[in-house]
Amino acid sequence: MKRKVIVAGVGMIPFSKPGKSEPYLVMGERAARLALDDARVPYAEVQQAYVSYVYGDSTAGQAAIYRVGLTGVPVFNLNNNCSSGSSALFLARQAVESGMVECALALGFEQMVPGALKGAYDDRPSPMARFAEEMTTLQGFDPAAPRAAQFFGGAGRDYMKEHGIRADTFGRISVKARQHAARNPMAVFRDTVTLDEVMAAPTVFEPMTRLQCCPPTCGAAAAVVCSEDFARRHGIDTTVSIAAQAMTTDTPSTFDSHDMRKVVGYDMTVAAARQVYEAAGIGPEDIDVVELHDCFTANELITYEGLGLTPEGTAEKFILEGDNTYGGRVVTNPSGGLLSKGHPLGATGLAQCAELTWQLRGQADQRQVEGARLALQHNLGLGGACVVTLYQRA
Repeated sequence: MKRKVIVAGVGMIPFSKPGKSEPYLVMGERAARLALDDARVPYAEVQQAYVSYVYGDSTAGQAAIYRVGLTGVPVFNLNNNCSSGSSALFLARQAVESGMVECALALGFEQMVPGALKGAYDDRPSPMARFAEEMTTLQGFDPAAPRAAQFFGGAGRDYMKEHGIRADTFGRISVKARQHAARNPMAVFRDTVTLDEVMAAPTVFEPMTRLQCCPPTCGAAAAVVCSEDFARRHGIDTTVSIAAQAMTTDTPSTFDSHDMRKVVGYDMTVAAARQVYEAAGIGPEDIDVVELHDCFTANELITYEGLGLTPEGTAEKFILEGDNTYGGRVVTNPSGGLLSKGHPLGATGLAQCAELTWQLRGQADQRQVEGARLALQHNLGLGGACVVTLYQRA
């Protein structure tokens, strides 16, 4: 019998550029304490902890958690690329929902370095090798461009070829992201930009310019989840619960379709979203606010369709008519998203959780989506994994 899972508390520290942050274990401790304080739960009540990061040594999770307390509870270290944070949340939710524990902590952090993402090892096969081979077969490889930008830029190119949209349609997503981030004191980039400025920025990989790519970021975020009974016994706010959640990985279509959109996880997104909607008995038209994985503008655009927010082939119309922002059909990335808030890999999924929890509680200040009751989270990692989570206001 599945149990209702409450988001008891969330915490997030302001994100920063590489070289400007505290060490990862200090950031992790701060975020964990913020979430525990928000839940009004002492760490001694936490029965399991799931800690996510991508660039860090084994048991870095313990190093951060031990600064909060030494209670002897299981601590699991997770690396699922950019979906690591939501993977930690997935396991914490699953532990509570199944009845294995009453209260669990999910914590994510990342202490990044400047520049494009790179693998940690050059003496063994890369887990991304099959993806890189498919990309190279489809569009070649540019040694002067960041590999991640080539993956997602290629997806944007394939979308343009099929639907004939303008390059500056992608740029409009960056304009929207900065407008939203201007209201978020925890975002890295809070200055607004014009479409002309976005399009005039140096090209990273067509059709994307520098202002259409998320920055390397340092930061941490956390969430405490618990059962409804535990919440009632401890006087915890039960406003926000996880109504449904799904995690997917790659299927043959990733490589067999010979489409860069599928290589970067479009079908994982479609499958995870479909599972969530079916489990909750709702449709995408019921969603009020979304935090989705906008590592590049191209991925935000294709994800609108992957999540069913707009029918296939209509993303440009969705953007031009303002249906992706305040006053439109659904507010996407009110936090500023990865593009402007920042993308500390292991923390991103939990930062999305924090933003949507604040939205459903009515605590998002200038970013507040009026009357928000259903919130959708989408977190994607190449290699690959996709987690889609539906939050509901009581």
